Amino acid sequence: MRILPALTRAAALGAATILAATALTACGDDTSSDATANPYGLAQPGVLRAGTLTDAPPNVYLKDGRFTGFDNDLLTAVAGRLGLTVEFVGTDFSALLSQVNNHKFDVGSSSITITEARKKTVDFGNGYDFGYFGLDVPAGSPITGFDQLAGKRVVVVQGTVQDDYATGQQLDPVRVPDYNGAINQLKAGTADAWIAPAEIGEKSAADSTGKITVAAKQLSPAPTAYAVAKGSDKLREALNKGLDEVIADGTWSRLQAQYYPGRPIPADFTPGSGTVSAPTASGTSSKPSASASAVPSASASAVPSASASAAS
Repeated sequence: MRILPALTRAAALGAATILAATALTACGDDTSSDATANPYGLAQPGVLRAGTLTDAPPNVYLKDGRFTGFDNDLLTAVAGRLGLTVEFVGTDFSALLSQVNNHKFDVGSSSITITEARKKTVDFGNGYDFGYFGLDVPAGSPITGFDQLAGKRVVVVQGTVQDDYATGQQLDPVRVPDYNGAINQLKAGTADAWIAPAEIGEKSAADSTGKITVAAKQLSPAPTAYAVAKGSDKLREALNKGLDEVIADGTWSRLQAQYYPGRPIPADFTPGSGTVSAPTASGTSSKPSASASAVPSASASAVPSASASAAS
């Protein structure tokens, strides 16, 4: 009779051991399953949550309640190559990079120029576009170039490369949170000039009913790219791969023609990894010609319509 309780206890211990081992195995399976279902460490598996802007056409903006523009349409195409859908959320540019690194967003999409300072906050994918600085002034202004801004009241959007440029030129700029704020400063006559992403500056001038004009433009010093949180190597590498694929299949060229018709591409600019060629409108793959690199100087007064892209 005493043997039975001992056997019962032994059986119970054995069962508990088996259950514990099963639980550990199940936990291991869950971890493996999670990694398979969400290989890029997204906040929501299968959904790429992108922080972007609402007021910077033709790159990133809202149209009929939908986020669109060159950068966002390109990101949607890249994500599709990865089997992901994109959820766009509007934000201010000054907060975007910190929000990406804090994982509020999986990626930042806003013509973000790669700079050494920004690399301390986020990691960047391969460059997908280039951009120009534009110089907007009130109608009738004597300012015709970037070299005439010393001592002037110059407005910039906080945190942009235009802000960096103005600070580097010791202009002591007036910083505003968004593009509408800069436009309003010019219209009200409370700023002498606005250093803007060129395409946004051109559109703003065209929409101002003669109150704003574009005085000059110059090529931005670095390409634009999508930003991800520091250490998000798998996501960054996947975005780079998807970008190369949409360059090779002609999507990049189609969106360039759609959003920047007639814009010359600098001869030394190659989108993506540089291992694939972008098809031309005729369907052949080629590098831009050397003549495409001609860019008006910083003091040029004539600005072609719709020929420059934004760079934040």
